[in-house]
Amino acid sequence: MAAALIWILLAVLLARLGDAEAPQTTLQPLVGRVFVHTLDQEAVLRHPEHIDVPPTTPVTYHAHLQGHPDLPRWLRYTQRSPRQPGFLYGTPTPEDRGRQVIEPSSASPTPLPQVTAYNQDSFDTTRQRLVLLIGDPEGPLLPYQAEFLVCSHDVEEVLPSMPASRFLIALGGLWEPGELQLLNITSALDRGGRVPLPIEGRKEGVYIKVGSTSPFSTCLKMVASPDSLARCAQGQPPLLSCYDTLAPHFRVDWCNVSLVDKSVPEPADEVPTPGDGILEQDPFFCPPTEATARDFLTDALVTLLVPLLVALLLTALLAYVLCCRREGQLKRDLATSDIQMVHHCTIRGNTEELRQMASSREVPRPLSTLPMFNVHTGERLPPQVDSAQVPLILDQH
Repeated sequence: MAAALIWILLAVLLARLGDAEAPQTTLQPLVGRVFVHTLDQEAVLRHPEHIDVPPTTPVTYHAHLQGHPDLPRWLRYTQRSPRQPGFLYGTPTPEDRGRQVIEPSSASPTPLPQVTAYNQDSFDTTRQRLVLLIGDPEGPLLPYQAEFLVCSHDVEEVLPSMPASRFLIALGGLWEPGELQLLNITSALDRGGRVPLPIEGRKEGVYIKVGSTSPFSTCLKMVASPDSLARCAQGQPPLLSCYDTLAPHFRVDWCNVSLVDKSVPEPADEVPTPGDGILEQDPFFCPPTEATARDFLTDALVTLLVPLLVALLLTALLAYVLCCRREGQLKRDLATSDIQMVHHCTIRGNTEELRQMASSREVPRPLSTLPMFNVHTGERLPPQVDSAQVPLILDQH
C-alpha cells in the first residue's frame, strides 16, 4: 500500500515538473479582429529532443483549456490532415477582454489554451502553453462591415496570412479606397452548410467578414439592393455594375453578401414613463358618464328557477306514467290475452265439428281416389299384363 502511494506521488510530481517545463507563448488577440495562430512543427516541437524529427512526420494537435476539455467559446481549432498544420482561429468579443495568466496547476481559476502535439510515428508528445492577452484594437473604428461567402476555398486555405492578404487586395478593387481589415473567418459548415461530395474542385466554403472606415461602393450597394435579392430569389445572378476583381482566384457567391452600416448609432430604447392612468381627452371616444343602477336579482332567479321548474314537472310526469299507469296497462294486456284464447278455442271447436260432419257422410268415394283405377277402361283393377312386353308407342291402324 505504501509503495503504491509513493508511485502515485512520484507520477504527480513528474507531471508537475513536465508542466513546468512546457514552453509558453504569449499572443495578443484584439477585440473584434480575427485571430489566427498556426500550429506546426516549427512552433510546437522546439525541445532539443525533437530536433531530429523530420518535417514530413505526421503530427496531430489537441487544443483545450488547461483543466477543461474544450476551448473558449470564441476560439476554434481545425486541422485538415496530420501532415498539414493546424489552426487556432476566432474573433474575441468585448466580454473576453482582459489579461489571462497561466498557472502550472490544472485548477487555475483563469485557464488558458494548452496545445498537445502527438507524433504518430514515435508516439511522443509535446505540450505548449498559450498566454492570450486580449485587448482593444488601436486606430479608428470600422463601421462599414461586409461579409462574403467564398465557395472556392476551405477555411484552412484562407487562414494563412498570404491568402487572406490576397483577398483584401482583390476586394480593394470593389471598395472605395480605405483600410480593409479582416474581422472574422467562419467555415460554411459552422453556418449550417452541407459537406460537399468527394469530387475534385468541390469545397466547403468559408465566410469572410471585412471592415473598413470608407463607405460602401456603389457596386456593393447594388449587389445588396432589393432588385438583386429579387433576382437571386428567382435563381438569377444579382446586379453587379463593376468588374469582379475577386475572380478567378476567389469565387464569391454574390447572393450571400451582407452589408452592415454601423456609422449611424442606433437610437437608444426609450424608457417608458409611468402616467397617472387617466386617458387623454379624445373627441372620437365618448364613454358614458353615468351608468344607471340595475338590480339583476330578478333576472338571475328567472334564469335559474324556470329551467328547474320545467325539469321537476317533466320528472313528475314521467314518474306518473311509469308508476301509476301500470294497473291499467295490465288490465289491457289481460283482456287482449282473453280475446286471443277465445279466438283459438273457437277455431279449434269449428275444426272438430267439421271433421265429425265429414266422417258421418254416406257418399261413395270418387273413383279418382280409389287405388289402381284405370281411367281408360274404367276397371278398378289393373290388367294382368307384363309391362315390359308392351311397346312404348302403340300401332295405330
